[in-house]
Amino acid sequence: MSEAASNVPEFSVSEISGAVKKTLEGAFGRVRVRGEITELKTYPSGHAYLTLKDAAGTLRGIIWRGALKGGSVKAENGVEVIATGKITASDKRSDYALSIERLEYAGEGALLARIEKLRQRLGAEGLFDEDRKRRLPFLPEVVGVITSEKGAVLHDIRTTIARRFPRSILLIPVAVQGAGAAEQVAAAIATMGGLSPLGRARRPDVLIVARGGGSLEDLMAFNEEIVVRAAAACPIPLISAVGHETDTTLIDFASDRRAPTPTAAAELAVPAREELLAALDQRGTRLHRAGHSVIDRARLRLHRAGAALPDLPATLAAARQRLEDRGARLGLAPRALLSAKRRAFEGLAARIPRPQEAIAERRGDLRLLALRATNAAERALGTYRRSLARVPDAAPPLRARLQRGQAALHRVAAALDAAGQRRLNERAARLARVPDPTPLVTGHLRACRATLQGLSARLEGASYQALLDRGFALVRDAGGLPVTRAEAVAPGARLTVQFGDGEIRVTDDRGRRSKAKSDQGSLL
Repeated sequence: MSEAASNVPEFSVSEISGAVKKTLEGAFGRVRVRGEITELKTYPSGHAYLTLKDAAGTLRGIIWRGALKGGSVKAENGVEVIATGKITASDKRSDYALSIERLEYAGEGALLARIEKLRQRLGAEGLFDEDRKRRLPFLPEVVGVITSEKGAVLHDIRTTIARRFPRSILLIPVAVQGAGAAEQVAAAIATMGGLSPLGRARRPDVLIVARGGGSLEDLMAFNEEIVVRAAAACPIPLISAVGHETDTTLIDFASDRRAPTPTAAAELAVPAREELLAALDQRGTRLHRAGHSVIDRARLRLHRAGAALPDLPATLAAARQRLEDRGARLGLAPRALLSAKRRAFEGLAARIPRPQEAIAERRGDLRLLALRATNAAERALGTYRRSLARVPDAAPPLRARLQRGQAALHRVAAALDAAGQRRLNERAARLARVPDPTPLVTGHLRACRATLQGLSARLEGASYQALLDRGFALVRDAGGLPVTRAEAVAPGARLTVQFGDGEIRVTDDRGRRSKAKSDQGSLL
């Protein structure tokens, strides 16, 4: 047993560690490893440590600072990549790791999954909302372009703008793929938005971010978060034209308009001058036709309005006839009014009692009352006297009583006479205070007569009689209606012609003259 043990070589720890390191590095050398990135940690020194795993195992990896900055793929947890590098072993710790020099996405599926994950996250923040989209300017003065200065993209944009409507172009050349392309594009967008509208380098009115076609890996710079956020924050309306029509990148969701190609982006940025001129000519023609149509409609309305107007000569003739009729009636109205007023005043004057007659009537009533009272007193006194005469002298008390009654009767008669006289005097005083109504009635009659005279003068001035006095004549037919047109008179009709001083009757002899002419013709 001791001899067998002595035949097994003996190594130190460092020798075994160094041998394993040589064996690993010599056997594998440069390798490509596919796996999912986990446990990614980036340190202030710039190095990044991670773990690649698959369904059966894990492999530690390290990306040095230089390789991390120059890589086109950004290392992220959960992304399946293909790491290219060397297997290195540590002889001090007896472990090994993959020193990664380059990272690639493991097929389009991994790229699409990463893009979709980023799209959902940015969409949840509202960067792709439609209400954030802005309208493109109709005719921009300056068009900004962010693309590579080499290649056909810039040439296509320039020729298209020059062909459609020449505008100034402000170019910021950038790398459109590879390491640092996303950062350059984002910085160029921020630079365009930071320009002053009044500066020497004027801020563009519209911005085009363009790139030609390529694979999904070539277009990854426009799927980066930094580019998408820069496009969403850009104050200038932005048109994205990345790849071909079938290619879609995340900048398309954040831009205000997406163009399928760079040429289409230039067509969206500026209008076609020929189309504008054609549209202007078309609108001018339509405006000219519309003006003629408005004039024609106005002319038609004017013609219809003119046709709907009444016959002015006939209207004037009817108004003149009504005026003459009113004049004739007004000529008779003052006399009738004066007669009616005179009759009314005469009736009113007849109903007004005269003060003298009232006083005389009241005096007569009082005298009659006094006479009746005197007669009654005398009859009563006579009766008493006769009764006293028949009474014998033996009854002196009764005689004295009769004498006292006679004296009382005399006092009553005197009191009645005095009361009647006072009542008569009071009524006479009251009647004396009442003014005589005769002057008031006379003044009212004079005012009414003056008013009627004024109205009569105005009526006579408006009457057709004044026209007849100036030499005109009024022609009436047999019914007494005015005749205003010669054609309204039938041949042989009898007419009445009224002048200022009277009227005559005439007969229309047009029928007789035409008959005489026909007889003369037959004789010839």
